[in-house]
Amino acid sequence: MGGEFDDVLAANEEYARGFALTGMSGRAAKGLAVVTCMDTRIEPLAMLGLRPGDAKILRNAGARVTDDVLATLVLASRLLGVDRVMVVAHTDCRMSVGSEDDLHDAIREADGTDSRSLSFAVGAAREETLRHDVQRIRSSPLLAGLDAGGFVYDVESGRVARVC
Repeated sequence: MGGEFDDVLAANEEYARGFALTGMSGRAAKGLAVVTCMDTRIEPLAMLGLRPGDAKILRNAGARVTDDVLATLVLASRLLGVDRVMVVAHTDCRMSVGSEDDLHDAIREADGTDSRSLSFAVGAAREETLRHDVQRIRSSPLLAGLDAGGFVYDVESGRVARVC
């Protein structure tokens, strides 16, 4: 095995030396779950004034409410103290393309990879997609009683605005 992870393992050693989360509960202290994108410009805890332990953070490409996100929210709401969820999309998202075919074409053009065996759940109309995803949460009988809202994070200003 090579050293391709040596930098992050060394950083983890430093982190572990000052580790301060021992004994923290697995429940969301603020009753919050945040579904957001994997984009590196998003710092979910910092942008909402939260600390470790306050919220459950779910990240994927495009902040989409997929079946696995719904399943995770059921666990979080029934077992881990979550009673509200923010779905936070963002400006300048790579997932905001015209169609699934557009994204597959971009991947193929980047390095020749054929990604058509995958579904990326793209959403060109960010706010429409956000409303649809929030409605998936609100209409799930397994998530009855969970408050859900849709928001957009501006990657240039750091501001979060409510959409629905």
